[in-house]
This record gives sequence, structure tokens and C-alpha cells, in this order.
Amino acid sequence: MVGLESKSASSNNFIKTIVAEDLAAGRVTEVVTRFPPEPNGYLHIGHAKSICLNFELADEFKGRTNLRFDDTNPVKEDVEYVESIKRDVQWLGFEWDGLFFASDYFGQMYDKALLLIRKGLAYVDDQSVDQIRENRGTLTEPGVESPYRNRSVEENLDLFERMRKGEFANGEKVLRAKIDMASPNVNLRDPVIYRIVHAHHHNTGDAWCIYPMYAFAHPLEDAIEGVTHSICTLEFEDQRPFYDWVVEHCETEAKPRQYEFNRLNLTNTVMSKRKLKQLVDEKVVDGWDDPRMPTISGLRRKGYTPEAIRAFCREIGVAKSYGVVDERMLEHFIREDLKLKAPRTMAVLRPLKVVITNYPEGETEWLEAENNSENEEMGTRRIPFSREIYIEQDDFMEVPPPKYFRLFPGNEVRLKHAYFIKCEEVVKNDAGEVVELRCTYDPETKSGSGFSGRKVKGTIHWVEASQAVPATFRLYEPLIRDEDEGEDSSFLERINPNSLETLEGFVEPGMKDAAGQDKFQFFRHGYFNVDPKDSAPGRPVFNRIVSLKSSFEVGKA
Repeated sequence: MVGLESKSASSNNFIKTIVAEDLAAGRVTEVVTRFPPEPNGYLHIGHAKSICLNFELADEFKGRTNLRFDDTNPVKEDVEYVESIKRDVQWLGFEWDGLFFASDYFGQMYDKALLLIRKGLAYVDDQSVDQIRENRGTLTEPGVESPYRNRSVEENLDLFERMRKGEFANGEKVLRAKIDMASPNVNLRDPVIYRIVHAHHHNTGDAWCIYPMYAFAHPLEDAIEGVTHSICTLEFEDQRPFYDWVVEHCETEAKPRQYEFNRLNLTNTVMSKRKLKQLVDEKVVDGWDDPRMPTISGLRRKGYTPEAIRAFCREIGVAKSYGVVDERMLEHFIREDLKLKAPRTMAVLRPLKVVITNYPEGETEWLEAENNSENEEMGTRRIPFSREIYIEQDDFMEVPPPKYFRLFPGNEVRLKHAYFIKCEEVVKNDAGEVVELRCTYDPETKSGSGFSGRKVKGTIHWVEASQAVPATFRLYEPLIRDEDEGEDSSFLERINPNSLETLEGFVEPGMKDAAGQDKFQFFRHGYFNVDPKDSAPGRPVFNRIVSLKSSFEVGKA
């Protein structure tokens, strides 16, 4: 892969073909799409697929994309979610042409409901929610008509106006479309289009106490905004006949059409906003932006880049069939994006002290190290070296197995960017734990000196002790374990208890002032991101984005 942007943003898919045909046939003269989230939670990686599809499709055909908040349920929605959604869309690299709220159109929707009543196509129903559900029928049995279905137009207009004025309690009455209670499509069996909700709305305040249902509001919003291609996920396919019914019978000037595509399902992940909110509310995670969450804010905090997410969304494509994408594909794209961008430095996550006994006491020398061996343009840095250093505990074994090439008593290894050292003595505490190694170094083996004598098979990383910067490292595993899923199991039962491991170690002194969202490749450990919330001056916190290697290959999932 030459680069993440080498794959065309306009890869062929069936929706793109439809758009091209509509333009060629003259059905539309300008492509208008929209991204219409409900502000009842934070966006996740599945929304990123929809965002990329809508914005990139309109961009390719020189059209427009609106960001519209489907805020028809005041009980679940909040300004916090509105702001987070705007932030995420912009972070992904997109700018909307129009910013709208469904609540901007409440007056127009109310007028359309009155139109349906006057046409004899809507009625006020006094049945409870449970009664309506019971009388709806099944996939094999028709529904039962409401006893209030044949109220006169005048009575329905009067009752609906009184609903609007707040004369009735929540659930006391609803407005239903009058279609066909025997329809094979259950969604056409007189669906509810307005309900009573006495609640403060984040955008309209207390101006309304009746609110349109999403299925009624959505086609009207599209029509009002002149949306030409209303793109949604496959679970809305059965709703399309009602979408078309609303557009036809509400006599909208614009005639939008709905098209469905497969939603993103990712291994070891839940995509339900309800379930994600449950994780937050029950404090299973540390908020919506916890790096273990599949939210865009969580992925950003973990260290994912917008370029990697956009490339991932293009690669998985758009289709009509359901499928599950391996999370390793997403990891592949962040590796591809960072391999030439991220400086490569050394960090010790589980420190073991090493004293180089033949190195002069009180002396420090500065060594030259490249910042990225695959990108010379990133230049070099200087790192200190002295008598005392830290190495990884895993890089020493007192009794090593065969073919262990790191440090053990009597063995010699190379310190990356520095010298050969040889383990001469092991120091233990009273519990018998190794707490320090005594080593010697060979001054003739300095990295870059051209030394061509004996060879060593092991190279390990290190950090000079006196100037090492204390740092916290967070290592992540998937939050949800797919393999434990059972038919009756709660997703909370599949929480991975090892999803987060926190370690205290050291990084090179040049990283003391690393800023939030700075990204690095730590030798042998992987790619890490400076946590923007928990890092403090001189005390960075690093979130591991991804390990260095994976067996996954794009195109062979």
C-alpha cells in the first residue's frame, strides 16, 4: 500500500452507481446527502462509516451534505451529545454544508400531521402503548383496528389541537397514521406518528409537549432540506414503504428516496448506543472517551488518526449483506498511517536497573539516534548514556531457555544505539527477586563506530537512569470477548477483566514535554499516544494504540 489516501475515496459501490444513474437520467441535478444522528450518545466507529459514505459521496459528485440532529425525543437527548457529534465529524475531516435540527421543523411537521388528519389519513387513538402493541398483530396474523380508528376529521383535529396545548398526560393519547392494519408489512399497520411527552427540550425548551416519531419526522426532514439520497442502514429497509408513504401523502415538494446499506459490525465490540451508555453509567469504563470504547472520542483518545479511520471505512466498503469485520483490519490501518509519521523512541515499561561497573562514575555522554529508520526526513535526536540505565525485566532471565538471546549471566547483548554489555552479577532482595544487574561494557562497540569484531544475537532497548522521565503506560485488550457469547448471555458477562493493564516505567528525557495526542513508536512495544486528559507536565501517560505486528492481511479477512 503506497499510502492511506491511495485508495480512492470514490471506490465503486451500489449507492454510488445509483447516484450516477440518477444524475445521468436527470432525476436529480445536485446530490444532497445528510448525516442524521440522534444526540442521545457519542458517535462510534459504525457512525464513522456512515459519515464517510455520505460526505465523500456528495464531495465526489460536487454536491452537499448536511449535519442534522434528529432530536425528536427530549427525554434522551442532550447538548453534550450535540457538541460531541459536531467535534467528531470535524475531527474526521469533514465540514457540513448545513447544520440543522429536526426540532427546527416541528411547526412544519405539525402542519403536515394536520394535513393527514384532514385527508382522513390520521387519527387520535386513546389506546395505551401496550394495547397498541398487542393489537398490532404478528408477521402471520393481521392487526386489530383501534376502536377509535373511525373518529371524524373534526374530532381528530380537536383532540390533536388539545394534545398540542398540553391538556393530556403522557401516554394518554397518540396520533396514528391510518394505513392498513392487515398489511404484510407490520410498519404500515397504523404506525404512531405523534406522542405526548411533557419534557424540556434542549433546543425548543417547553414550546412543545407533543413530539413526532422518528419514522414520521425523518422523511419530512429529508424533504424539507431537499435531500436526494437518504442513506441509512439495513434495519430501516422495512421502514422504507412508510418513508415513501409520508413523502407522498404529506405532499412534499421534494421527493427524497431512501437507500440502505450494511451497518458495521466489528469483532470484540458492541455498537449499540444503549449498551455503550450502560457501560458508562455503570462505570465499567471511564466515560464515553475511554480508550477501550469504540466511540470516535475513545478511538481519538487512544491514538487513532482520522486518516486511518477514513481508510478503514473505504476498505470495508458498502454492501447489502451483513457481515462482521475483524478488528485487526482497523489496527492494520493505524499501523500503516503511523509507520512513517511516528518518532521511534525507547521506553521501559517494567524497569530493571543495570549498573555498568566499568563505565566512569559521574560521566554522561550523548548518543545520536535516528527518529525513524524508515523516514530519514524525521532526522535524529540525542539520548544520554551513563553508568546506570533501566532495561526491561523481560529482557533478562537468570536461567534462560534454549535460543534465548537477551541478557543472562555471562551473556552479551547490544544496547540499541549504544554499546555491547555483558551480565557479570545478579543482585537480589531478601525475597529472592532480581532487583539489579551488574554489567560491563565494551567501549569499542559503540553503535555507528564501524566495529566489526564479534557478533551478538540480541539487541535490547534501555533508558538512562538519572534523566529518565517517569511515565504511566496503559496496555489494552478488547473490552468485549466474542468467544464467550451465548444465546442468553448478557453482554456485561462478556466483559474482559484484563482489558486494561497499567504499568509505571520510564521514557527518554526528550519526551518530558510530550503534548497530549503526540504519537510515538516505542521500540518493540508498539505505537503509543500521549493521553490528553490524564498526562501532567513532566509526567506523561501513554495509551498503547496498537502493537507492532499482526498476522492480519487486508483482502484476506
